[in-house]
Amino acid sequence: MEILTDRNFLIYAAQNYSNPCCHSTAEFIEDLRRIKYVKKLITRYVETGELKERLILNHLIVLSNTFRPEPLCRMLCLKAEQHLPYVKPFLVFLDICIVNILNVKTQRNIATDDIAMDQNIIDKLRKI
Repeated sequence: MEILTDRNFLIYAAQNYSNPCCHSTAEFIEDLRRIKYVKKLITRYVETGELKERLILNHLIVLSNTFRPEPLCRMLCLKAEQHLPYVKPFLVFLDICIVNILNVKTQRNIATDDIAMDQNIIDKLRKI
């Protein structure tokens, strides 16, 4: 398994991108920006308490339709590592959470079972 870093992120994403309807690089970049949008929405939740769970779900559904679960989880771990307790409930809800994610900084696998989940997000997702 190759090590995913900021330097090889775009290459890794392109290698694991699977969207037959994509006809340009701009569409690929637009899909990839959804990771940034998820991170911004989670950051807003952490700072203000405002959770837009359906919007986050929509972004993650599109991402899961264009990337397999393992590459998607690895990319989310790299780009939103400090927000994993908030992202994990969405991944579990969508049944795309993988068992182990390689941590770039420590080069060790993170067992997703060891990542605590935000109870408020869990409660909101249960109501959907």
